[in-house]
Amino acid sequence: QAQLVESGGGLVQAGGSLRLSCAASGRTFSIYAMGWFRQAPGKEREFVATISPSGGRTNYADSVKGRFTISRDNAKNTVYLQMNSLKPEDTAVYYCAASIGVLATSKGRVDYWGQGTQVTVSS
Repeated sequence: QAQLVESGGGLVQAGGSLRLSCAASGRTFSIYAMGWFRQAPGKEREFVATISPSGGRTNYADSVKGRFTISRDNAKNTVYLQMNSLKPEDTAVYYCAASIGVLATSKGRVDYWGQGTQVTVSS
């Protein structure tokens, strides 16, 4: 079982950058595809980005392509989300996600969730 702890959220002005981190417990981190989802107030939780266990494949939501970059360090059991050119509509709680056997782009395919970290982008 994976336990995920996010960090790095905060308040930033539009156009700014933040880097989220997600530290995973356990010795099997490298078998999980990892990802990020987000949930804005009153909205469904939505897919943001995912990365394969080896880091060789990534997938992004159209809304963040070219602005966000997902990466992972299997030696540190950590996945990152570098967010550049942030917009007010990126404001949400960001959740780290782990899945087995699939690069999850829907919340129903996620096996484990973190507790979330708030990102607020002011205009």
